[in-house]
Amino acid sequence: MAEVATSTTSEQLLVVVDPVARRSDGESVRIAKDVLGAGAAVKLCLPEGPEEFARALARRGSRRPVVVGDDRALIRAVALLHRHRELAGCALSVVPVGGARSLARSLGVPPGTVAAARAVLDGVERRMDLMVDDSGGVVLGALRIPPVTAAPDTLDGEDAEEAEEAVATRPWLRTCQYLVRTLVPAGRPSRLASAPEPGPSRLRVEVDGETLVDLHQPVEAVSVSPSASGVAAVEVRPVSVGAEASPLLAEGRTVTVSGAHFRYRADTVVSGPVRTRTWEVREGAWGLTVPAVP
Repeated sequence: MAEVATSTTSEQLLVVVDPVARRSDGESVRIAKDVLGAGAAVKLCLPEGPEEFARALARRGSRRPVVVGDDRALIRAVALLHRHRELAGCALSVVPVGGARSLARSLGVPPGTVAAARAVLDGVERRMDLMVDDSGGVVLGALRIPPVTAAPDTLDGEDAEEAEEAVATRPWLRTCQYLVRTLVPAGRPSRLASAPEPGPSRLRVEVDGETLVDLHQPVEAVSVSPSASGVAAVEVRPVSVGAEASPLLAEGRTVTVSGAHFRYRADTVVSGPVRTRTWEVREGAWGLTVPAVP
């Protein structure tokens, strides 16, 4: 792990550059380093893998940590600080570089490299709620059951953007898509071009101990996200027969999902299969540097 220290002002930053960001967009990484180095005393860390990434954060001392990387790097940093019970006294900063960046943007981080780096220097700390599951995992944004599994061209919104970003940073994915399309006869659907949509699930969803939906009612999707004041917003979409069924809505501090083995997507990470999982909202558990509101 390479480390370079430069001294410009009294503020101390630990800038950890995710290896994926260095490989996928070295120019943006260079710009971020230049802007940060011009406004603060920077200790630059270039970890080669997750272990060195974790070691750099653990040895930050009094320096404020700055992650240069995509959403996965941000989630990894929050999870590490949570595991070591250091989130309460640590304001984290991020300069989004690399693949999926929609999570950072949704949390208030500017999408541009220069704007994000300036926000690190001139921004303010915003305390945010965090969802923590019973296995130690964290959720910064949204939780979905089942996870999205379709191909990029069948998705919409943030999911489509993240899928296209993944292809952009991994050119071999585009090659694979092209080969699949050329090898399958015209008019015949490809089983490899996109994963099949998951069928209805039979799940029990409990919010603060109260059952919102039980195993007898098949559901199409469940979504959970931090809302406000330490509670999570829960939406369950029952399977519709004929007319579209209205979603079931609830708010609470703990959400438990159980039933047949299921997978879930927490932010950008797909986990499972599991038979049961409980998420608890921690109010104001972590801080992120965002631009100051004029």
